Amino acid sequence: MTADLLAAAGAQPAHLLLGSQAVLLHGAARADAPVLWAAVEAIAARAPWRHMETPGGRAMSVATTNCGARGWVSDRRGYRYATHDPLTGEPWPALPAALLRLARASAQAAGFEAFEPDACLINRYAPGTRLSLHQDRDERDLAAPIVSVSLGLPATFLWGGMARGDKAWRVPLAHGDVVVWGGVDRLRFHGVLPVAPGSHPLTGPFRVNLTFRKAG
Repeated sequence: MTADLLAAAGAQPAHLLLGSQAVLLHGAARADAPVLWAAVEAIAARAPWRHMETPGGRAMSVATTNCGARGWVSDRRGYRYATHDPLTGEPWPALPAALLRLARASAQAAGFEAFEPDACLINRYAPGTRLSLHQDRDERDLAAPIVSVSLGLPATFLWGGMARGDKAWRVPLAHGDVVVWGGVDRLRFHGVLPVAPGSHPLTGPFRVNLTFRKAG
């Protein structure tokens, strides 16, 4: 893995291969970050941040909201996609054009030419918040990639294998980084280590992660 990550020239190449169909695009969203963050704030004003409940009855440490035709939700009934926000009863906010452009461009840069997301799950990490190793498999279309955009505080991304017990590599993520994975890498386990305390000029004391999916 280390050899793959350092295969491109330079200490921090534009693209880092995480697998045969998985890539880290360093800083791909940095220039658009202010526009993306403004869109996130507008989305959260309509579909407020909330700590969803796991099927086991525990509150998630990550605060979430959604936009797009479908939104990912969790409660005692399980994990699923819904067309309406269960908190407000309203349809999820539409995917803003700036977010959609970034998702398409990032997917194309990673070799996925026809990606059309219909869902964007937005996670907000306070310091100390983590995300345990998991697979994204609630989507109907598992052929489509996941596009994951990092804003704000840095984080360490855990990139594992096809089984939960496989060794997970630690991949540093900075503000504006984008990770795309699909194809043979689509069902790899992944997660986030606890976010370290800090403050970012754009997002304040938070890391915010946008994950674009083809859910339907």
